[in-house]
Amino acid sequence: MKPDKLERLKEYIAAFPRVIIAFSGGVDSSLLLRVCRDTLGADNVIACTGVSPLVPRAELTRARRFARSLKISRVLLHTHEFEDIRFLENPPTRCYLCKTALFKQVWEYACSHKIQTVFDGSNFDDLKDYRPGLLACRENGVKSPLAEVRITKQEIREFSRKLGLKEYDRPAGPCLASRIPYGEEITPEKLRRIEKAEEFLRNLGFSPVRVRHHGDLARIEFAEDQLSGALENGTREKILQYLIKLGYIWVCTDLGGFTSGSLNQGLQ
Repeated sequence: MKPDKLERLKEYIAAFPRVIIAFSGGVDSSLLLRVCRDTLGADNVIACTGVSPLVPRAELTRARRFARSLKISRVLLHTHEFEDIRFLENPPTRCYLCKTALFKQVWEYACSHKIQTVFDGSNFDDLKDYRPGLLACRENGVKSPLAEVRITKQEIREFSRKLGLKEYDRPAGPCLASRIPYGEEITPEKLRRIEKAEEFLRNLGFSPVRVRHHGDLARIEFAEDQLSGALENGTREKILQYLIKLGYIWVCTDLGGFTSGSLNQGLQ
């Protein structure tokens, strides 16, 4: 009988005595971190997390708690994307620039601790989408065990549930810059506005949800089954007032509903 993918993942990981994981705290990298801990032992695994205005503070808190629950050492790397004019211009290669800078810092830490292997949490489905960050992985010698073993997003959720990870069904949480259309300048102020808007909407019970930033206009993507609830008079007024308070002039709902990576559609 062929081993299942989870066993194959363990076999893949077991070939490396010590590893560093580029750990965001999302479902993918959390599963990878857990399986690495189970396979290699906590002393042989380090979680490296990038700290930046690109990352919602709630995600950093979640990552810290999860790594601590596994008794794994966690390192915070303060990244410097906003010192790169190419990144600020927000080209379609933005993710490549960001990942390249992060991996450079991760490798510097790895080398200083005599660790020869860096993992990231890219999965098999990521290979089918526009993901310039994957090129940064290849160019910087970062291995993606989930993708190598051909584990899909759905399988990641299934394995996470099997292992008792509480947030196995949590929606994806890409960086905040993914809410800004390519070509529009990225600033910390815009990112903070987006973060506050999405946090407010999640506190109202909407998930998954995205606030796409189009200058003075906020385009909100709700899950299709939550669209009608968002438009109820009391809720609609709360959303409108709060986002205007944040600095938006116009607030609209996208009738297409929530679509992961929707701003990539303009590249086709």
